[in-house]
Amino acid sequence: MNAAIYPGSFDPMTLGHLDIIKRAARMFDDLTVSVLDNKAKNALFSVEERVSILKEATKDLDNVTVDSFNGLLIDYARQKGVHISVRGLRAITDFEYELQTAQTNRMLSKGALDTVFLTTSLEYAYLSSSSVKEIAAFEGDISQCVPGFVAELVYEKMREKKL
Repeated sequence: MNAAIYPGSFDPMTLGHLDIIKRAARMFDDLTVSVLDNKAKNALFSVEERVSILKEATKDLDNVTVDSFNGLLIDYARQKGVHISVRGLRAITDFEYELQTAQTNRMLSKGALDTVFLTTSLEYAYLSSSSVKEIAAFEGDISQCVPGFVAELVYEKMREKKL
């Protein structure tokens, strides 16, 4: 069975993330979408909330599971018995960062973890979780950036932050 992990912060999950998930799910028998628990980041959503959002968004994809992890991706991949990481690329700046990360993961794993890059579909090339949060903070329309239920959750979180 060929399996892959799509790791990320997913804070919040965007339509670009969902596009990569759907495309990777067609490429691999088993895809684990895994939320990185990065204590250094000031996340809008908790890890548990992000896992829940991703589970709802991918509920119709039979070969996709959602999980979370902390620490090094290579250790998580080893525990899962997975040798492929999936990453999305929007622009050349993403490529530079992701290439360096992929090379580091390959070196640290002694060649046991490879990375497959998927270029983002053009309609989502502008999209990032950071821009979604910024637009929402100013009460802008994020309906073209995230699934409807995610938009509601983002706006609710933004209202809570203002209180």
